[in-house]
Amino acid sequence: MMRKDLARLWKKCFVAGAMAALVAGMGSTVPSAFAGGMIKADEDKWISIGMGIRTSFNSIEGASPAGHYSNDFTINNARIYVNGQLHKYIKFEFNTDCFNCAVNGGAGAFGNASLTTTSQNFGGNSSIGLLDAIGKFEFNEMVNLWVGRMLLPSERGELNGPFYHATFDGFRTPFFPADASANFNGVSALGGGAGLYGRDNAATFWGKVHPGGTHLLYVVSVSQGLRGGPNTGSSLMYTGRLQWNVLNDEPNPGYYTSGTYYGTAGDVAVIGASVQHQKDGAGNTATGNVSDFTGASVDVLLEKVLPNNMGVFTFNGEFKRHWANYGAGAFTNVGGFNSCFCTFNGHSWTVYGLYLIPQEVGIGRFQPYVRFTSIDPRYSAMRQEWETGVNYVISGHNARVSAFYRYGDINTKGFAGGYAPSTTGDKVDSFHVALQLQY
Repeated sequence: MMRKDLARLWKKCFVAGAMAALVAGMGSTVPSAFAGGMIKADEDKWISIGMGIRTSFNSIEGASPAGHYSNDFTINNARIYVNGQLHKYIKFEFNTDCFNCAVNGGAGAFGNASLTTTSQNFGGNSSIGLLDAIGKFEFNEMVNLWVGRMLLPSERGELNGPFYHATFDGFRTPFFPADASANFNGVSALGGGAGLYGRDNAATFWGKVHPGGTHLLYVVSVSQGLRGGPNTGSSLMYTGRLQWNVLNDEPNPGYYTSGTYYGTAGDVAVIGASVQHQKDGAGNTATGNVSDFTGASVDVLLEKVLPNNMGVFTFNGEFKRHWANYGAGAFTNVGGFNSCFCTFNGHSWTVYGLYLIPQEVGIGRFQPYVRFTSIDPRYSAMRQEWETGVNYVISGHNARVSAFYRYGDINTKGFAGGYAPSTTGDKVDSFHVALQLQY
């Protein structure tokens, strides 16, 4: 870590703290938000609409063009939610997001501004695009079918989505293919399209049973997976997840999850496991380095409401192991750019604990936390990171301000790519202040 300008470092801390206090102080202007607005025709026919935004200020050591701290305001997400019901057993979900919001100010190609095959957006603005489009056949608690474009049932971190993590930036471990890709079909910068934002075109069966007073959720999905690149035979992706709540059930729609309930769900103790497989789902056809992909994860959520109004303690833990044995030769440049779908191969884990202070300060409560993440790719250098911060919780996941500090080499080496043998990077400091609002 560079120590040449200590005054600048303290200035960043002061600015981050001041911004967090300012936003928290302004929070009284934020309306109470628990659900989107609903229009009902009758008990079996209704439609609702909502929105969600996440925005942040980020200062990362060495990330400016001159090698100083960066100073960037970012729109992380800007979503519109539409849900409805057409029949007693038939529902739908339609969501959009602002794609490219955080990429080159919204003016560049997704994830790679140097690619000329992807057109620029009008006026340097990002595109609002399709995120979810799901037809839902929900017959009873035990048997349900969703079809369309949706989140695949992998680890809890993915199923939290960005808005329901316990921390603002929950995505710090390597992605499954649907989140490591930039398209759904055809050739992309990573050698093919395997999905976007963790979504894929799929059919998903899910349900819940209650053995011995506990709560067991199952999810099985068949999806497109990788298209193009090494998957020349158009094989399908298969994903499954089991989740066992041994105490209180989690109040989520479908098979979605949350990273914390701020004590509103009572005591929660849940373990989940997922596995995903696709034949010829990774590698580089041009160099002959093609591999099947298999990914597995185990995740744990523990939340305890302490007696005598002493607050809420939350623990999240996650372990991932991915097998994509395409070999180091897959990273060889062919045709002027790297055409490998070099999804993560190795293991990673993250743990974090949070404590929600019971006393209100202003219109919210403070929730300090600490987190550690370790990523060990098979063909590349290990990367690790410490994070400590505080959430100012105004209305659960619907209105929250976060300020946090990081130290490690995930920012410089990458967690969503950068697994080549030549990848290097220093451990750096970074400071962040973030806001999320939903209705």
